[in-house]
Amino acid sequence: MKKILITGGSGTLGKGFIEKYYNKFEFYNYSRNEEKQSDLKRDFPNINNIIGSVEDSHTLNITYSKINPDIVIHCAAMKHINIAEENSIECCKINIIGSINIIESSIEYGVPITIGISSDKSCDPSGVYGQSKYLMERCFVEANSDKFKFACCRFANITFSNGSVLPFWLKLKKENKPLKLTEPKMNRLFFSIKETSEILNKSINICENNEGGFILTKKVKSVNMMDLAKYISDNIEIVGPRLGEKLNETLITVKELDKTFLIEDDYIIIKKENNISGNKLKKELNSLNSEKMNSDDIKKMLE
Repeated sequence: MKKILITGGSGTLGKGFIEKYYNKFEFYNYSRNEEKQSDLKRDFPNINNIIGSVEDSHTLNITYSKINPDIVIHCAAMKHINIAEENSIECCKINIIGSINIIESSIEYGVPITIGISSDKSCDPSGVYGQSKYLMERCFVEANSDKFKFACCRFANITFSNGSVLPFWLKLKKENKPLKLTEPKMNRLFFSIKETSEILNKSINICENNEGGFILTKKVKSVNMMDLAKYISDNIEIVGPRLGEKLNETLITVKELDKTFLIEDDYIIIKKENNISGNKLKKELNSLNSEKMNSDDIKKMLE
């Protein structure tokens, strides 16, 4: 059974992947939140928890040397746009320096496969968070070699992730309070936990076939945030955009189309070199031009 080290594994994405592939891999979670680690251990008794931060290269190296992982999944990050804007130095420490520490440790300790988690905010970034994820992607793709495979998975909003809008709105609805919506014209792409886990596993499989240096994502539907809010409640309060927030998010930019291909099951792969077979993506993929969710899709997402 292969050993997987997940940084930030007690978060929504890491926990979802552990749950889906619990019996396939031996998991090690490297994170710094004791409460979340305790919850993770209760849900998955075989998990191995290590307290540590990705900015701390010393503790990270000790962890690598003890575990000798076969695969590393780098989920740990500062994720909230407004917090990143207000704490730029800390965001850079975690999202950029922390990611470089992961790259260097994976190479130093001979990890065959390392997967980084990125965001649609990395496309044509306008804020600190997006820029930090853009640089993380560039570093991971550059680090790829014949010996050590590096790749990224790029996601948009993840349903019911910690601190995300869906659990927040449902909580407000339960408390008979107005749903706080930043902008009625805002559209967002949503990935389910199942989809993120499958994309992660797909990226591992591609790396195991001796391919690396790519960014992997998938076609998903978008939803207008006012439509989503109305589906939950009629009591809606418009509060205005947060710092660094856009009306629409982009998953694949025009600049990336030349190296972007559709592969089976609606997966999308971006390669540094144009050396794979498949149909090229013909237009930018964003929350404005993607297929829209209908009421049944929204209902399914909320369930």
